[in-house]
Amino acid sequence: MKRRPVDTGDPDRLYTVTGGRSRADDQFDLVTLVVTECEPTAGMQSEHVRILELCRHPTALVEVAAELDLPITVVRILLGDLLDMGKITARHPRAARAIAELPETALLKEVLHGLRNL
Repeated sequence: MKRRPVDTGDPDRLYTVTGGRSRADDQFDLVTLVVTECEPTAGMQSEHVRILELCRHPTALVEVAAELDLPITVVRILLGDLLDMGKITARHPRAARAIAELPETALLKEVLHGLRNL
């Protein structure tokens, strides 16, 4: 797939892409993993479509920004839009690891049962 060059230095274009917004949601850090939850729909903004195409598998925010050749702040704004629309899910990789390290439910039930028997 050939990437088309994007002029990220054009403030008018970036203003248009973000709808004039300059503040990004802080919930996305550079390693937040983004996954597409649905296919692009007709009439979607081209940058939103491209993000949905890129994130069919877990992709870090920093990778999305590099692939789109857009500033991190602009990508955070776009991801916030998609998250609000329910088109993506986003999670920090540490959260997934923490959940995986939790004890099994069966073990917790056994401990609870043992405590009740005391």
